[in-house]
Amino acid sequence: MAQGKKQEGFHSGAGLIRYFDAEEKTAFKIPPWFVVAACIVTAIAVTAIHLAIPLAS
Repeated sequence: MAQGKKQEGFHSGAGLIRYFDAEEKTAFKIPPWFVVAACIVTAIAVTAIHLAIPLAS
């Protein structure tokens, strides 16, 4: 009888599988290329501001 039972790990007992498998259809989705582009643009902007207005030391 114990052999017929499906072996489930700790993560399934904690409800993590249900949490990560449930994907809403109405959720706001950001494409990965947009995140990478936003990081690059932010880095360029911060570097440009740092070079234009140096901090007083």
